[in-house]
Amino acid sequence: MTAAPHPVDTASATPRTEPGAGTPARVRHRRRVLLTGSCALAALLVLLAFALALGEIRLPAPVALPALFGIGDPADVLVVQEFRAPRAVAAVIAGAGLGMAGVLLQRLFRNPLASPDVMGVTGGASFGAVVLLATGASQTLIPVGALAGGLLAAVLLGVFAWRSGVSVTRLVLTGLAVQAGLAAAVNLMVVRFPAELANSALQWTTGSVYGRTWEEVRTAGGALVLVSAVAFLLHRRLAVLDLGDDSAGALGLKTSAARLQLLVVAIVLASLAAALSGPVAFVALAVPHLVRFAVGPPTAGTFALSGLAGAVLLLASDLLVQHLLPVHGLPVGVVTATLGAPWLLALMLRQSRPVHRSQA
Repeated sequence: MTAAPHPVDTASATPRTEPGAGTPARVRHRRRVLLTGSCALAALLVLLAFALALGEIRLPAPVALPALFGIGDPADVLVVQEFRAPRAVAAVIAGAGLGMAGVLLQRLFRNPLASPDVMGVTGGASFGAVVLLATGASQTLIPVGALAGGLLAAVLLGVFAWRSGVSVTRLVLTGLAVQAGLAAAVNLMVVRFPAELANSALQWTTGSVYGRTWEEVRTAGGALVLVSAVAFLLHRRLAVLDLGDDSAGALGLKTSAARLQLLVVAIVLASLAAALSGPVAFVALAVPHLVRFAVGPPTAGTFALSGLAGAVLLLASDLLVQHLLPVHGLPVGVVTATLGAPWLLALMLRQSRPVHRSQA
């Protein structure tokens, strides 16, 4: 009787570049991840300081930072705590969620074009949030609506793309169609809304962190932290899936169940991020490529670094919108989409190139 395969220790299953050089290579990789993560964290702290200090009422950093903790002039405390800090924290949380969701999707589908905005997940999250907003529901329930909308987009993608296998081209085109259709539905609802609701729903058409409240930040942020912890617990399964379905199955992993679990986690991360920021493009698409370029092959450390890089990218984009662009009140999603359009085009052109193999 054949013994059942034992669960694999994926820490030893990570591919190595050279025989006998695995340990030094891992040490160098960890140092690179640590150094890059430290630089990204320092950049994030600097950006947060700018976010608290800059605005129509400019505050010096020695005034803005204590005001975050309720120390100083009551007017300064009000400006920092109620207007600037929630927006900055929302950008950090949403960017981190989008960065981690992008990594999961690109590794699951082994496709550099896979991201929540390309596959329609953020459009579905926006649709769900706007539907809930139309019912007059509390702001604390908006993440629930966004999550339901993201799952709806995933179901639509599965219905239209999963026919006799999934090709890269079909997946991307179907995802773009789902995203466009749900975005059109959101625009229609915004147009039909009463005037008092239209402004609240407008962010769901392009993506913005303007007007975020601590209540929304706590609800979506707390849920996103929990889901991120689940993603880290499942990361070993993702590492085994990177070896290929045949190898992963031989090592005792149920590949279909593992893929479904990781796909649901990625959709939940993207939906919760969209509950704070709306359908922000480019962040989830670009972050995995930037991290891979900076530190190399994916590990649990690079997964955490992707969340940090997403937070830096979205917060920096929001500060660019607020203080450097001549157009006042421009949503951050417009800037990220402008950056993402040529990036997506370049990736699609690269994917469509024929692979030339050298003959032996």
